[in-house]
Amino acid sequence: MVNNMIKIICVGKIKEKYLNDLINDYMTRINKYHKISVIELKDSNINDESNEILNHLSKSDYNICMAIEGTKSSSIELSKIINNAFINSYKNIVFIIGGSDGINDSVKKECNLLLSFSDLTFPHGLFRGILLEQIYRSFKILNNETYHK
Repeated sequence: MVNNMIKIICVGKIKEKYLNDLINDYMTRINKYHKISVIELKDSNINDESNEILNHLSKSDYNICMAIEGTKSSSIELSKIINNAFINSYKNIVFIIGGSDGINDSVKKECNLLLSFSDLTFPHGLFRGILLEQIYRSFKILNNETYHK
């Protein structure tokens, strides 16, 4: 896993300090286990956002689109998805969080997995924090460390 990276591609910037604090806390926690980066794209219309997202995707990466219609997963299952992506020699794992209008089908077609955390709709900044917490939880599970109950 050493040469690989987890990337989160997301549309829009976080303006709220409390959300930035949450996100930075989990980024720091995850970095103890694995290299992670966030790529923030400009909030615009769905077609421009999708084109920007596509510019960051690679066939050598395991691309996961966060989509309400996607497959639901438990925390343990997510840890297995992350582990299997690296075992299967994908260069990076890329999570994609779309803008307020969603994600164009052209992006979804380039993804290995459509993943849903809930049928609920979350604010983007809060969801970014939730995703990071679940990635952190995955590393705790994979390392048999107490955190996940």
